Amino acid sequence: MARPSSPTLTKSEQAILEVLWDKGEASVREVADALAQQRPVAYTTVLTMLNVLARKELVTHRAEGRAFIYRAAITREQARAQALEHLLTQFFDGSPDLLAQHLFREHGVSRTEIKALRSKVAAAKARRGK
Repeated sequence: MARPSSPTLTKSEQAILEVLWDKGEASVREVADALAQQRPVAYTTVLTMLNVLARKELVTHRAEGRAFIYRAAITREQARAQALEHLLTQFFDGSPDLLAQHLFREHGVSRTEIKALRSKVAAAKARRGK
């Protein structure tokens, strides 16, 4: 029985998207060659992963001769936003405050960083008209 697909990006899926974000678009062979610079990877594994990403609507493809050329359907920023939303929902009851408290408690933040964060929060509120 097949394992259900992950609602978030797996490390392998993210690695493939990183290649596509860097290159703009690429064939299975080009993605496999780029990934092989980090660790050995089989062409068929990359093909399977690209098909999974296509089912998740995270990549699109077009035919070029007999090959498919793949392109990311989401940006890095969109992927980050989706991952953060999942993290907030899964571990912090959807509360950005709980996440921030956790980060402050576990990673420590200097006064300078807090001041910069306050500035960013104020700017974000101003953009949203709050």
